[in-house]
Order: sequence, then structure tokens, then C-alpha cells
Amino acid sequence: MLPAHHDTALALARPALGGAYPPAMMSDDVTHMDDALDALKGAAESTRLRILRVLDSGELTVSELTQVLAQSQPRISRHLKLLVDAGLIERRREGSWAFFRLRRTGFAARLAAFTLAALDPTSPDLRRDAERLDRVRKRRDDVAEAYFRENASEWDRLRALHASEEAVEAAARDLLAPPDGQRFERLLDLGTGTGRMLAIFADRADAAIGFDINQDMLAFARSRLEGASLPNAELRQGDILALPEEDAVADAAIIHQVLHFLVDPGLALSEAARVLTPEGRLLVVDFARHEVEFLREQHAHRRLGFERAEIEALAKTANLAPLNYSEIPAPKDKGDDGLTVSLWLFEKTG
Repeated sequence: MLPAHHDTALALARPALGGAYPPAMMSDDVTHMDDALDALKGAAESTRLRILRVLDSGELTVSELTQVLAQSQPRISRHLKLLVDAGLIERRREGSWAFFRLRRTGFAARLAAFTLAALDPTSPDLRRDAERLDRVRKRRDDVAEAYFRENASEWDRLRALHASEEAVEAAARDLLAPPDGQRFERLLDLGTGTGRMLAIFADRADAAIGFDINQDMLAFARSRLEGASLPNAELRQGDILALPEEDAVADAAIIHQVLHFLVDPGLALSEAARVLTPEGRLLVVDFARHEVEFLREQHAHRRLGFERAEIEALAKTANLAPLNYSEIPAPKDKGDDGLTVSLWLFEKTG
């Protein structure tokens, strides 16, 4: 039976969203009657309720949804269009793929949370959906792990040249923190790779979004993030030099071990500055200048690290003012092959 009281409904809705109810969803925003009716009608069908229930676990493709619900792709696509039109879910393109996820704000999001919290997960349809979803996720994880195994030896070789990841991550968290001591509203990880920075900073942001142009890497990162249960983190395909974002949409951004791959690092800093709000913070993590030539020859490093002044000069051109800087020295036993990690914190100026 559905709970009658609004507060009780919201309390039940929180677990349905993994316990991370965004602040915007808790607000008493005004909803037009037509929008409310669209949302109510959009949810009022058994297959669409099942889709909402499955998407509560994270974003999925059309193909994955057809496998989970055991229905044809045209039928699933039709229901997805109705759910998008009703404002209950969001559609996002990534190359030739389309991903779907629950809306997180507004009346439709609250309605979905309320409804999903009231559903009996032991009902036959929902139980079978959950079992098939586990199989779909297992196949996705197997593909991601195969990609990791193929590259793991090289990644391990590179990691051994510099300080531990734990030390770098701790230094990054020391530098990048919300100025008000609360949370960033929107944090972007540009060139997210494995998604590790999203996991490290997810507790400091209402929304954390990682962009990467490599679909294989995104699949691997997606598998990692789902296992970490981070409902406020998401991944999107996007070029760090031409982000699919409007101006001034984020109050924090990270560029972690990306600039040394680029022909024009300054362009990446300018693009990061573009999407930051005034006084928004940018954390840059990369290698200090070095002479480890095999990184250029075997790992596509276009730049063998950077001088501190070089990055700060590029940042100044992009209207980014330095706030802080730190270095983590290379392991002593690596000698000339060791890599020092540099961390810069910038603030976007007017």
C-alpha cells in the first residue's frame, strides 16, 4: 500500500535512490499541472514501471534494457520515448550509443522515487528483471576487466615510476575542497580515464561528471563506479578540448594526468576555464619536467612533464589564477627514471 504522508514518501524514496537524495529533489518547486499529469501518465504502465525500477540501479543502453526486460527493441524504444517525454528519465548520446537514466530533479523525479519505494521487489516480474540485470552487469564487467587485463602490465609499470596513488589522491583532496566547507554543486573530471578521481571526490559534490573520449575506457570506468555505489557520479563521452557543456556550468574541475598527452595543453586549460563559474576551482595533476623518453615512444606522451611556471603561464592566459601548488617527489629507488607529481590549484578570475 502506498504511504499517504508526503514526508513518509520522501523517507521511503531515499533508499530507492541509493541513499543520496539530491538537495534539489527535496525542494518544494512549483510544478505545472500539465507536467504533473504527463509524469503520472508516463509512469502508469507496467513495462514503464519496470524500466524505472531497472534504471534506479544506474544508466543503461537500449540494448541492455531489452535484455533485462526480455522485450523487443522497438517496444522498449517506444516506452523509453514516452518516459523521456514525461520527464521521468533522461537520454544521453555517447557516439552511436544512447544511455538512459532516471531524472534527479523536479516533480517527475520525486514521483519516480515515491513509486519505486512502494513497489514489492519480490514480485515475479521485478525479481526476474533483477536476475537478468545481474547477468547484463556481469557481461559488462567481464568486458571491462578484459580491457584492464590487456593494459594492466603497462599501467603498473607507469605507476611504479612515481609516488603511490594513495599519496597523490591525498594531496589532491588537500588542495581541492569547497571554499565554504560544504560541497561543490557540480564537479567535472576532464579526461576521467578509470573514473578514479570521481570516486575520490564524489563525497564533495552534489553532482560529479566525468568526460572521456575513449569508449573502452568509459566502459571500464562505468564498471568501477557502479561497484562503488556512487549515485551522484556519471560518465559521458566528450573531448577535453571541446566539451559538450555550456559556459559557467561547474564550480570545480579536475584535469588529472591528461595534459602530457595533448599537443596544446593551454587549449585544455582554456576549455576548463570556460565551463567554470567565476571563482570556480581547477585542480591540475601532472608530471614535473622529466627525461623518461620511453613514455613518449611507447605511451604517446607528447610532453615529458611540465615546469611549474609553464603551466601557470598557460593558466594565466586562460584567466586562471594560481591558489596553491605542491609536489610529490619521485621514489628514490627509481633514480633518473622516477617521476615527480605536480599539483596545481587555480581559481577562475573575472
